[in-house]
Amino acid sequence: MPAGYLITVLLLGVGTCCALWPPGAASPRNRPSIRSRWSVAAYLIGMTFNEAPLFPLLLGVAATAFAIGEGDVSAPMGTAAVGGMAFVAAGLVWVAVRAVRSRGVPAAALDACLGGGWRAALRGEASAVAGRGTVVAVLFLPFRRRRRDVQRISGLRYGEWGRENTLDLYLPRRRPAKGPVFVHFHGGRFVSGAKNRESLYLLYRLASHGWTCVSANYRLAPAARFPDYVVDAKRVLFWVKTHGAAYGAGTGPVVVAGNSAGAFLAAFTALTPGRTELQPGFEDADTTVAAAVCLYGYYGRVQGTNPDSTPAAYANPAAPPFLLLHGDRDSVVSVDHGRDFARTLAGISRQPVIWCRLPGAQHSFDYFASVRARFAAEDIEGFADWAQARNAQGTGSGD
Repeated sequence: MPAGYLITVLLLGVGTCCALWPPGAASPRNRPSIRSRWSVAAYLIGMTFNEAPLFPLLLGVAATAFAIGEGDVSAPMGTAAVGGMAFVAAGLVWVAVRAVRSRGVPAAALDACLGGGWRAALRGEASAVAGRGTVVAVLFLPFRRRRRDVQRISGLRYGEWGRENTLDLYLPRRRPAKGPVFVHFHGGRFVSGAKNRESLYLLYRLASHGWTCVSANYRLAPAARFPDYVVDAKRVLFWVKTHGAAYGAGTGPVVVAGNSAGAFLAAFTALTPGRTELQPGFEDADTTVAAAVCLYGYYGRVQGTNPDSTPAAYANPAAPPFLLLHGDRDSVVSVDHGRDFARTLAGISRQPVIWCRLPGAQHSFDYFASVRARFAAEDIEGFADWAQARNAQGTGSGD
């Protein structure tokens, strides 16, 4: 039995276990749980196997075929190795099936909150292309997140803090004079991350369908502290509404979104329009948004025990509609943490608060153009279309 095959089986087995049983998925709900190098590695490996299971599966099949041709698999060690690979294959098949079966979960959550007729207000373009070839494409192209029909203008300055105050603009090649705007903030626990890494499939999809998409950097710790990154997020909205048109950006309603720590910023921004203490130098700017989309968000305190450093502290009846998606296998921020924030907001806001618990999803489930990320993007786009159409009709937040 080739030693390389045994190592392959072991490595694929570890990755599959991390996808099926991510360490820390049931961690305390009030703060990010990743602490050790092992937990970081387990999260990254498990997330990759969870969203791109076909590639390790094909590697395992190829390694088994090679081992059979090169060595004696009838020996006890060989039999055990092949049995281990069978477990790996079965686990990876289940991971793929679980992702496909989750397709209707966000749509069901939207239907339950908005009613069965909400889709009638959508623009026809998105619904006409949704799901076309999704499963086949993602099985072979999970790393292809960009599209040729979208133009990316990178590194635009929106503030005075150098690279940390830059943003990327995503525009359809036809560069519409008007259209809705989708502003996105990256994650990274306020200490890391970058504007061109997360939710790229979603941003390119929306831009190809006529949206102006913005993904922005913001100041990070330790140089920055709360509310510095909140101020930066609101300054991005100010830039979009005052300078975006010069670059071809749309001038329609703004939907704000974010991942993990970026979801904190999206929620905070959506709940604090016009708060002068959070808008130094642009106190009179209109920073209202039509809706907020929060993906696997952290919504707890970020500055000691200061209760004002949480989005929930600013929940109010005039909040815009919210869509919150969180994986039930999240090993970084517990799904219970996201659920609790959604319940708090839903108990105060007059607008819809859609909470969606995604089965089998890990933190950063939308990093790749995976089955789960593509299916989620369809419904995020539907929600964003609904929100901007509702806002344009004058039935937005505060009514």
